[in-house]
Amino acid sequence: MRRKRNIKRNIPGDVKYGNVSVEKLINYVMKKGKKSIARDIVYDALEILEKETQKPAIAAFEEAMRNVSPVVEVKSRRIGGANYQVPREVRGERRTALAYRWLLEAARKKTGKPMAAKLAGELILATKNEGNAVKKKLDTHRMAEANKAFAHFAW
Repeated sequence: MRRKRNIKRNIPGDVKYGNVSVEKLINYVMKKGKKSIARDIVYDALEILEKETQKPAIAAFEEAMRNVSPVVEVKSRRIGGANYQVPREVRGERRTALAYRWLLEAARKKTGKPMAAKLAGELILATKNEGNAVKKKLDTHRMAEANKAFAHFAW
């Protein structure tokens, strides 16, 4: 029996900028269905980002997302009783999902500030190619590079 097809939902752009990726970030920030709170957090963070970087908020946000998005990752594959970490290229949707996840994880780990300030700080660091989210991406790339010998196990 075949599995049910995964239906792609069309996400409309956000209220302020009309940007789909900002709306996705709002959805990732949201907890327990409190979208208005998540929207306030993201818009405050983007305002702080715009002030700090002296660039339009959307341009700075897109640059940060580009710097955090991974190109390759490793997937575990069992072959003949041994597990190998096989480097794989990351699909576009998974690439953005990982970038959002890593950004929020890095922002939530910080303490002592409101969430908007923590998220803005992590986005600012990401535009400069620094910070914990970018470090996570570099670690992933390094691991894929180290396991390049097992690339022939890719399926």
